[in-house]
Amino acid sequence: MVLTAAGEILAVHARRSRMDAEHALEGIQALQGLRSGLVRVAATEGFSGDFLPRLMQQFRLLHPHIQFQLAVLPPAEVPQQVRQADADMGLTFSRQPERDIRVEYRQPAPLLAVMRPDHPLARHKSVTLRAMCAHPLALPMPSTTVRQMIDIACSRQQLPLEPVLTTSNWSTLIGFVGHGGGLTVSGEVSIRQMVAAGTLRGVPIRDHGMALRDIELQTLAGRTLPHAAQRFLDYLKTMLPAGQDSSA
Repeated sequence: MVLTAAGEILAVHARRSRMDAEHALEGIQALQGLRSGLVRVAATEGFSGDFLPRLMQQFRLLHPHIQFQLAVLPPAEVPQQVRQADADMGLTFSRQPERDIRVEYRQPAPLLAVMRPDHPLARHKSVTLRAMCAHPLALPMPSTTVRQMIDIACSRQQLPLEPVLTTSNWSTLIGFVGHGGGLTVSGEVSIRQMVAAGTLRGVPIRDHGMALRDIELQTLAGRTLPHAAQRFLDYLKTMLPAGQDSSA
């Protein structure tokens, strides 16, 4: 089913009315301090395993009555949730601008080769796809942007790419590597705490095309966020840059 033009106008008006009501309620609550509020986040899976739960808990230590709702989605669906006002903010990987989306924060997200510290490639400062292909690989599905970046680069170099594990689940890839299965790929933010804990190592991949995406923190253009959501958005902006300690 597809909405008519009149239906689209009505849907937009309904969403705006709902957002205005939520903002008014949050404003009243803000007068009493950040004592309550629901923060709705849409994010891709790589952020949902450790990074966002850790930051949500740290934020609740400062504001214990705040509640969170986290939708874990494919990258293309995150801005859609933000546009529909089903999420206050989105955290995703992006390669192109999105309509009606305000980018609150952006940083490069080059792919890293992820391995255990005892892997033969772990001592290198950077690696190539050719070197990686000599070891067992666990990779995302061919439909994902990450896999497409790797497939294009390997095709250009005529590298045979035969992963021993292909899955749509990021946690499975990390678990496979953690149990000694071989290598996978990830961005820095997604594995930050595991690298800091010494359980994984992330090594830059120096092949051309492995840095053609960004992390984006997204909100709906023209929208004034509820007080609690704005405070968490500001907190996220300080914790996303590499080198920040989210346990602080």
